[in-house]
Amino acid sequence: MPNNPKTNLPVGFEKPLDQRQAYAPAEQRRGGPAVNFRGGPPRGGPHGMAREIEKPANAGKTIAKLLKYFNHVKPLLFTLITAVILVTLAALFAPALQGDAIDHIDNGRWSQLSRCLITLAIVYGVNIVFGLLQSLLAARLSQSVVKRMRHDLFKKIDYLPIKYLDTHSNGDVMSRMTNDVENVSNTISQSLGSLVSGILTVIGTVAIMFFKCWQLTLITMVSVILTVFVTKKMSVMMRRVYRKRSEILGRLNGHSEEMITGYKSIVAYNKQDDVIREFNETSDELAKVSIKAEILGGSMGPIMNCISNISFVIVAAFGGYFAYLGWISIGTISAFIIYAKQFSRPINEIAQLYGSLQTAVAGAERVFALMDHPDEDKSGTHSMEQVKGEISFHNVDFSYVEGKQVLYDFNLDVRPGQKIALVGATGSGKTTVVNLLMRFYPVDAGSICIDGVDIRDIKLDELRRSIAIVLQDTVLFSDTIAGNIKYADPDASQEDMIRAADMSNARSFIDKLPDGYDTVLKQAGAGLSQGQRQLLAIARAVLADPKILILDEATSSVDTRTEQRIQNAMVNLMKNRTSLIIAHRLSTIRDADKIVVMDQGRVVEIGNHDELLQKKGKYYTLYMTQFAGNQT
Repeated sequence: MPNNPKTNLPVGFEKPLDQRQAYAPAEQRRGGPAVNFRGGPPRGGPHGMAREIEKPANAGKTIAKLLKYFNHVKPLLFTLITAVILVTLAALFAPALQGDAIDHIDNGRWSQLSRCLITLAIVYGVNIVFGLLQSLLAARLSQSVVKRMRHDLFKKIDYLPIKYLDTHSNGDVMSRMTNDVENVSNTISQSLGSLVSGILTVIGTVAIMFFKCWQLTLITMVSVILTVFVTKKMSVMMRRVYRKRSEILGRLNGHSEEMITGYKSIVAYNKQDDVIREFNETSDELAKVSIKAEILGGSMGPIMNCISNISFVIVAAFGGYFAYLGWISIGTISAFIIYAKQFSRPINEIAQLYGSLQTAVAGAERVFALMDHPDEDKSGTHSMEQVKGEISFHNVDFSYVEGKQVLYDFNLDVRPGQKIALVGATGSGKTTVVNLLMRFYPVDAGSICIDGVDIRDIKLDELRRSIAIVLQDTVLFSDTIAGNIKYADPDASQEDMIRAADMSNARSFIDKLPDGYDTVLKQAGAGLSQGQRQLLAIARAVLADPKILILDEATSSVDTRTEQRIQNAMVNLMKNRTSLIIAHRLSTIRDADKIVVMDQGRVVEIGNHDELLQKKGKYYTLYMTQFAGNQT
């Protein structure tokens, strides 16, 4: 059984486990829905840092779906299989020709020897040329299939309902896009040809060996069976140790990532010694397991070489005896030695490919599970050409999770141009109201209307085009400042963009940047302050020129002076527009036309600032508590 000279491991053992196990990062949870609204349904938890080799729940169905991706590359697939067959046939006939050459030398048939050597050279040439072609075709085939699969997956993600992204962690979705698709790619490029070649090699080798000498074939099978038995036992032992090493390595990576991310807290609480001690404990454990893994991995090569040498001795001894009896020739003995090694290699390769194939099919199953998820409901036939901005909530009930209701009989009427503030403690349902208005989630009961039309009957694209959102958690992209502002309207002119930046007070800091509006933001605007990022988000909303405006505590991340400038800009922005404001700092909504006080999913008070203070109810308590400097 041949070894890899770099690892001293038998072919197929170089990567005993899915590499995701060794390098799986510590996944971070996201709070709130995927659109960065606070609140929302429970999140999906993070994956484990090290996973077992995955097994598909329905391999047949998954493989059938995967085969459909080969329809557009059938010529390439058939060419690859043809190349594999030619390489395999060349590998099968080469030992027999070598044996014939030895027999020609032994018997002095020099004329026949020259023809045999020429044939052998042609066979080796075919093996080399088509072996190279096989590698090229396999790489191209895998990338063609995976490119289309990745395209379909990314397109699907863009049209998933918000609920799916709220109930599945970021890492889970990203894992399907990267790790799972990459496993499929690796299997196609590396395993497909090996699998076909291995099966053909086993069948062809056995047939030729029996044709040459069935007695020596049966004797050779003893060493082959021994090789397979030892390989299987060693595989189990190695897989167990490597799995443990991967788990510990995952813990160590996760611990390191956590410590680096939270370094300020570690220093602030003077926990450096504790962190170092925990790291060293895990590192020592990893070292012990790694030593054991390396010993097992290093011993595989010598053990297989020992068995191979035993097989060589058996074939040589019995072959010599059979040659003495005149049953076979010396050339046949030489061929049998090569065939014995050639027979055990594909068996072990196929055994190792089984785990890779399972992992790849399981990954494909996860990819198709996401692809098969229903798209976001975009039903609706009503167009919104002239939006006035009248909003009505009628007896709305809603729950993210069945049995845990969030809104109870919610009613609210908003006239065009009104400024409405939603206030209440965390979890009272403020954000849920906005989620339902945007059709991120369907209502359980009741209805929501804009200009008298149920939003379920409005075309989804037009509904959302009529509404602009400024979130507390600003979302910027790795693009220029101009590109981020124009995200709301890519066709906007330079003058309109500058006017939007001016109205949002973002122009003052943009003009000071070396590249101005052409400044490229990296890592979602990591080089800007939180207040500057918020100003850009407000400029984006100004450029969108919406009829309905949603502000999710849009000024919470800026200083008092900047807040006042933004508030002044917002006065102009909200003119002739219906505005819904999710407010935590109650001082920012004193001029609201209507303040809706919510508590545990119910509306408990409605009125303007002065009216609610006079009632001395829930709003009065919230305002006075906050006015006293306590956090609500």
